[in-house]
Amino acid sequence: MFRLRSHSTIKASLIEFFIVSSERLDLANREYEAGKTAFERGNYRDSVQYLERANALVESGTRLGGEMQIWLVTAYEAAGQRSQAIQLCQKVSRHPDLKTRKQGKRLLYILEAPKLKTRPEWLTQIPDLSNISDNEGSALGTSKFAPVTPPKRPEKPKSIVPEPVDLSQVNTQDNLFIWVALGGAIAIIAGLIWFS
Repeated sequence: MFRLRSHSTIKASLIEFFIVSSERLDLANREYEAGKTAFERGNYRDSVQYLERANALVESGTRLGGEMQIWLVTAYEAAGQRSQAIQLCQKVSRHPDLKTRKQGKRLLYILEAPKLKTRPEWLTQIPDLSNISDNEGSALGTSKFAPVTPPKRPEKPKSIVPEPVDLSQVNTQDNLFIWVALGGAIAIIAGLIWFS
């Protein structure tokens, strides 16, 4: 039959629910931060694991859930799991949060874009030097222990003493420039007043 719970039983159940939810949210945030940190350090597989655990602990329709899913899409792509990234990105592009939905659509557009073909002359080949022994490295001009040369100190600039100026050679005649400029300014102002 249908059994009614007492007020204290309901209250205890609600308190237990909020404590469990709070602990679950804290754990999700820790996993989320660990996933972002692992991603930023280039540990993409670890990042995927952390972000998947964090994503499982929150509601996918919330803003935080959408944020975690965007990071997870990026981690999937970086870890080489493109099909999972596209699949999750299609889900995120229908997210209830507008900002998350826009980000999901942009990411999906990028992920589904065709790969460009690159020409070999566009790339720089870096030789693998891991198989070279120490003796071969010194013969090639590279060494495990390169000599250290101290940096050269910049020379102090010599103080420049200006030559003395002969005041008898200075032109002291008025060239009327100030009077011409002042007259022009007065004419412009008078014209503005006259025509307004």
